[in-house]
Amino acid sequence: MPSARSQGEPLSGRFGIVAGETLEYTLMAKNEQQFLISSDSGYGFVCQFEDMLTRQKAGKALVRLPSGAKLLEPQRTSSMESDDCLVITNEGRMLVFPLKDLPILSKGKGNKIINIPSARAANREEIVSQIIVVPESANVVLHAGKRKLTLTTKDIEHYRGERGRRGSKLPRGLQRVDRVEVEMKGTTADISNDDSTLGDVLEE
Repeated sequence: MPSARSQGEPLSGRFGIVAGETLEYTLMAKNEQQFLISSDSGYGFVCQFEDMLTRQKAGKALVRLPSGAKLLEPQRTSSMESDDCLVITNEGRMLVFPLKDLPILSKGKGNKIINIPSARAANREEIVSQIIVVPESANVVLHAGKRKLTLTTKDIEHYRGERGRRGSKLPRGLQRVDRVEVEMKGTTADISNDDSTLGDVLEE
């Protein structure tokens, strides 16, 4: 790719894009870097960056999506042994489980991440809205409109369960999460004036 052009180079010159196809995400990494690959239907797996590479201009099939499902943004991992997978549905259900419970595949559909009733999934009434990889000992900041909730490692335990379970409901007023951030120790995420903790919200 060019490094000195103001607007870059048209990606259509690099990829064979046919009518109806769109470019969703771009990423770069070393071959051995692992990513969480998932869909909003609640399925996913872990693969290496080199599994995404191909010399074919038309690309390669990496993810098998259920009918109507959409790919979610790939999430970079730091350690399969200690990272957690945090997933939230548009109904405000959240589940946290060890990332190592997902398979490492070179392609496919993956395993069930969170349980969405089949009828609701088919009608797309309930879908995965947020998914993120959480490193060990990190806090998580949930953003729902103008509200913000910081979950400490202790708070996160309330939502921990086995992969593929239904998850637990988030507090009222924080169920429509539109953004999730990871907050490592020694850093802050000062995005809004609402610095609630889980205890504060539950007391409300």
